[in-house]
Amino acid sequence: MTSTQPKKPQKHQQQQQQQRQSNHDEERKTKFQFVDPRRKTSQWWRDPVVNRRAWVWEDDKNMQHQGEWWQHAVIYQISPQSFKDSDGNGSGDIDGVIEKLDYIVSLGVDALWLCPFYESPMDDFGYDITDMQGVDPLFGSISDFKRMLKIAHSMGLRVIIDQVWNHTSDKHPWFLESRKDRENSKADWYIWADPKPDGSPPNNWLSAFMGHSAWQWGPEREQFYMYNFLASQPDLNWHNPRVVETVLNRAKFWLELGVDGFRIDAPNFFMHDNQLRDNPPRPDDAPRPDGVAPDNPIVRQLFKYSFCRPETIEALNKIRQLMDQYPGTVTLGEVTFCEDTIALASEYVGEDRLHSTYHSALLADEPMTAAFMKKMMTKMQEHFNRGGDCWMVGNHDYGRLRSRWTGKDINGNPYSEDFYQMMTALLLCLPGAFCLYQGDELGLSEARIPEDIPVEKIQDPFGKALYPAIKGRDTSRTPMPWDSTKPFADFTTSDEPWLPIPEHHIDRSVNLQNHNPDSILNTWRRILHWRKKQPAVEAGGFRILAVDDPVFGFIRHYAEQCLLCLFNMSDEVIQCNLSLYEEFDPVQGLGFSYTFIEEDGKQLVELPAYSLFFANLPPSMNLDNCQLKSCQLENP
Repeated sequence: MTSTQPKKPQKHQQQQQQQRQSNHDEERKTKFQFVDPRRKTSQWWRDPVVNRRAWVWEDDKNMQHQGEWWQHAVIYQISPQSFKDSDGNGSGDIDGVIEKLDYIVSLGVDALWLCPFYESPMDDFGYDITDMQGVDPLFGSISDFKRMLKIAHSMGLRVIIDQVWNHTSDKHPWFLESRKDRENSKADWYIWADPKPDGSPPNNWLSAFMGHSAWQWGPEREQFYMYNFLASQPDLNWHNPRVVETVLNRAKFWLELGVDGFRIDAPNFFMHDNQLRDNPPRPDDAPRPDGVAPDNPIVRQLFKYSFCRPETIEALNKIRQLMDQYPGTVTLGEVTFCEDTIALASEYVGEDRLHSTYHSALLADEPMTAAFMKKMMTKMQEHFNRGGDCWMVGNHDYGRLRSRWTGKDINGNPYSEDFYQMMTALLLCLPGAFCLYQGDELGLSEARIPEDIPVEKIQDPFGKALYPAIKGRDTSRTPMPWDSTKPFADFTTSDEPWLPIPEHHIDRSVNLQNHNPDSILNTWRRILHWRKKQPAVEAGGFRILAVDDPVFGFIRHYAEQCLLCLFNMSDEVIQCNLSLYEEFDPVQGLGFSYTFIEEDGKQLVELPAYSLFFANLPPSMNLDNCQLKSCQLENP
């Protein structure tokens, strides 16, 4: 097979590009300077850590709970196939992860989440498993995994691994046995049903991926089997206690090895209606479900019987019983494809349920505004009143952060680099945990089809089936660009990577951003390391300020720290009146600029477009009296 290697930028072009970026960064830093000598200031990295031996939090019933690491963790998601290839076959592997553990540590994250590396035909990126305890040779061996786990722990990183319990591969030994006949020992381990009298599928359920019937004919049994995603991923029957017991025993194997928790794939698909009733049609005036593309045929139905069943809550209890045998471990559930992602995700969290869930609340296809953030955070506070919330804005299924929120502001202008710098800080200051998808810290945008990925090189079965109506998921799965001076950005030494690397990604390679202190990569590092020293951010309460658009403001508070956070979410200069706060200590050194102005006896802080202001308030301050006087556009 022949391939064309990406063009490597010429040295003088790189130097010109770096110089232009440097000039822009200097202009951004010097245009607005902090000049008020009366304020007590210090660089954030020189501040002592305000910490306690243990921390507690209060729920909505004023009950105190011991804090856990996972409640505020930043979790770095790794797709091994696209991270780093160590053996030159064009596909990433576990040894590649080991090779880059120092890079992961440099980010300042708390844990890594490893996508599936189990034995699999790879019909769906490894989410079609044939052995839940085996490592696929494509990724290495169980010895490689144990070595990676030990090294990660020695570096202070916790390790969470994917668990796919809703379905298996159709080549799994369980399914091969189940499909033989109706009497074998695994006959009821999957969801089988007779056809209707006319020979058609049992009901109108649709595949979440393929958009057509969720039933596939099995001629050996003369029955249909159910699948929610691909026909090669038959759903396990979670109504069968033997299935649940066996699956959890497989999970126990990894807990015994020392993993720190599981990311649980699609738990809201575990249970189905045993009566196999038809899903009702979605009324014209019903809201669109969360986490689903509007052109996916499944949106024509309400998600009532095929998945998102109330029986799921009871099933989660079995999982929690297992995890409680291993203190300090966590379950992180994916609850994105549903009618109301925040509401359902919060229902899955509790002492006898999952520890934490992430949702698709921030994946709205609309410009990012202060009003949108206030709405989402108000809803989050209403539902996640017992903790356990986790944020996600990019991953292997839902695209990249850089391509989020239409890519344009409310005026139709493309977001500037300053916007993404500001959003980095905002996302990391929200209460709860956060999942950071590999490459998002580099500011990678989604690959384009066919410009970056030719149609004939699409790998995603979802994309293959529905392109061009739906572009699929390859656009966020392209390999990581490590070094712009090497072929294929040093991802692989093979003749061709498993997916093409876009040219515009090479310009954002790690080696280029490492040397620029104001790169988006170093902004992520700076905010992440600062975050670790802020008990109010890692463990504190969250109070939204009643401040007018386009400013989004809140206070994080815990123990001795009370942190004021103001974000200018517009492309215009904003002034905020801080006269209410007699004392405050601005946070310095994070790379964001502002200016203090005294006007008519008022103390104002002026924020440039897409900038922010952090300040520590006196711990004794009454939070009920801490609302800002006003924020407004700068007078022309």
